[in-house]
Amino acid sequence: MSLSQFVEYTEPQWRELNMRALHVDQAYMYVSSNYLAPSYLYTLSDECYSCPYTRVKALPAVEDQSLSSTNEPLTLSTAFALNFKIYADDQGHYAYDNVSSLCTLRTKLQEFGVYNLTLQLNGSCNFDVDKEGVPIYYSFLGVWLLVAALLIVLRLGWCAWRCARYDEAAAVADSIGEAASKATQRKRMRSLDTFRGLAIVLMIFVNSGGGGYWWIEHATWNGLHVADLVFPSFLWIMGVCVPLSVHSQLGRGVSKARLCLRITWRACKLFAIGLCLNSINGPQLEQLRIMGVLQRFGVAFLISGILHTLCSRRQHIVPQRAWHRAIYDVCLFSGELAVLLALIATYLGLTFGLPVPGCPLGYLGPGGKHDLAAYPNCIGGAAGYIDRQVLGNAHIYQHPTAKHVYDSSAFDPEGVFGCILSVVQVLFGVFAGVTLLIHPTWQARIKRWLICAALLGIIGGALCGFSKEHGIIPVNKNLWSISFVFITVAVAYTLLSFLYYVIDVRQWWSGHPFTESGMNAIIMYVGHTIMHKMLPWHWRIGAMNTHFVLLLESVWNTLIWIAIALYLDSQEFYYSL
Repeated sequence: MSLSQFVEYTEPQWRELNMRALHVDQAYMYVSSNYLAPSYLYTLSDECYSCPYTRVKALPAVEDQSLSSTNEPLTLSTAFALNFKIYADDQGHYAYDNVSSLCTLRTKLQEFGVYNLTLQLNGSCNFDVDKEGVPIYYSFLGVWLLVAALLIVLRLGWCAWRCARYDEAAAVADSIGEAASKATQRKRMRSLDTFRGLAIVLMIFVNSGGGGYWWIEHATWNGLHVADLVFPSFLWIMGVCVPLSVHSQLGRGVSKARLCLRITWRACKLFAIGLCLNSINGPQLEQLRIMGVLQRFGVAFLISGILHTLCSRRQHIVPQRAWHRAIYDVCLFSGELAVLLALIATYLGLTFGLPVPGCPLGYLGPGGKHDLAAYPNCIGGAAGYIDRQVLGNAHIYQHPTAKHVYDSSAFDPEGVFGCILSVVQVLFGVFAGVTLLIHPTWQARIKRWLICAALLGIIGGALCGFSKEHGIIPVNKNLWSISFVFITVAVAYTLLSFLYYVIDVRQWWSGHPFTESGMNAIIMYVGHTIMHKMLPWHWRIGAMNTHFVLLLESVWNTLIWIAIALYLDSQEFYYSL
């Protein structure tokens, strides 16, 4: 294994080609023809499900069988496998499977590779590799080694500084303060802050580009990538904390009316901050996006917080019968459960029962050229239609992930309609918090959480057919589908169970540094959004066209925000809305 493999190095020039002009996950392909008549090249990426082939270029007829017509090479994506078809006749912008082609080819290209595709005289295709591509996953190891070396140097420097400034009296005072701090921390579930910290750190990492890897970024439409787990996890852990906060405040004698006012005020602040962040590139009110991440937080927190407050009791009298104790948390959650089921029924009723002009009933696709371009203006079905009617097309997100793959129109992945199941997501978290309050032993808590995870995971898997595209309701973050909710909640239950056991039960790990990040999550979220294009958080040097350098930048930005969280914790500064 050579050093060049760790940094995705490739020769700056390959024959007459400028290899530095390629971006990550791109390669060159020469297409030539020895065919006697004109022909037409069409391509289709595996990323675009149920799509027609798209015309790429026309291949002129060759005048002599011994000569081939050559042109500038195509720049193609290497993230997904590509399918090629060459037709004898022009099929228009799109080509469908009902027309026979001269030749068909399917291949997976490598980053920075150079390839040749030749249409032979007899109409067959010949494919060969001119230059091998480079491996793209050694970058993880390369960046990890650099970060490890940096952290070791910083740790050694910190130890040397502490030794040079050693003061016995100060050391005794520090140890007393640390012991007092640990005693205080035992009263607080560190696993909750750690869970929230993991979510915010991962959010910063993926918002920084995640190294340019497609499986880290949001799924184009259906599917579940790493980035798709962040937002629902945040919503869920917010729900877990709601019963703890409400119970504490009611125990101090705060009235429910005052508590509802506090919840409303906090929800309004979340919505207002999110609206301000949407104007970061200029407050053009005619085209200002109304919804967003914090706005959905605000709506979901408002509904679930007030609902739980109204359904809560000031004191819990534990039942005497064992069977009643076993289901007591479900009994206390019955009011929220009724609303949860009603919201699911409303979502499903509108999704599959609302007539959308020009679209089939219950359509869940991205529109554009999906489903062989049968419904180009139907992105999101009922969800997209309701958002356009409520918000207006100018006030929704104009560049969804599906637009670049499916040629779809505008669609807001944090729109109004999706708030219905976002509230459901939070309410599932509320139930986990109720379980914390009612069941005093760690065994009972973890058992119930894992049972919920298994049930929801099975239901979610059944709805999506345990596949990406073929289920009744696919997993879809853009639509915030019910299968997406069930599966992401199952993941959250499982992760919290693990963290709770490791951190709070066994105390094998303190949660550092994610606990400190979770205690100032709002500062980290707003800060990284505002500082997105500023030094020292982000930087650009050279072409920035390898996963290695993009991953290095993403990790660098994430580490800076972790360092900021650790500094704020050392100053005992914590901010929450």
